[in-house]
Amino acid sequence: MSKREDIENRTEALLQPILGKKGFTLWSVEYIKEGADRYLRVYIDKERGITIDDCVSVSRELSEKLDRDDFIEDAYILEVSSPGLGRILKKDRELSLSIGRKVDIRTYKPVEKVKEFSGTLKAFDKDTLSITVRDGSVLVFKRGDIAKVSLSVEL
Repeated sequence: MSKREDIENRTEALLQPILGKKGFTLWSVEYIKEGADRYLRVYIDKERGITIDDCVSVSRELSEKLDRDDFIEDAYILEVSSPGLGRILKKDRELSLSIGRKVDIRTYKPVEKVKEFSGTLKAFDKDTLSITVRDGSVLVFKRGDIAKVSLSVEL
């Protein structure tokens, strides 16, 4: 396990009790370097959406736990936010949370001269992802052929 994965996993373990008592869902945790800075980004959600006050509350409680456990050697910036509209789905947990929701898929190569697809996320496994499209048919994509999967922005 890499240092990044260890930090993300340990942060998730600290977050679960905080989110559980508030009725929030953990979307994802990312520990990344951008330029000279490192970021610990936490994305949370709840049924009616996350507010700024929700983010502040989780950030304060998590920050206290991170300071107490002190397992991140580098200086970092903690950010807590909602996954946002049009969120890119990178991890299986994010796909699981999105079953039944409308998604947009972009493939690396055209499939019958088309590279962008929209539909309702039906299922996925380690090799494939399937969506139900408007006419009710199911399209199955090899995960290796998918450049990007994101939540559809529905206004």
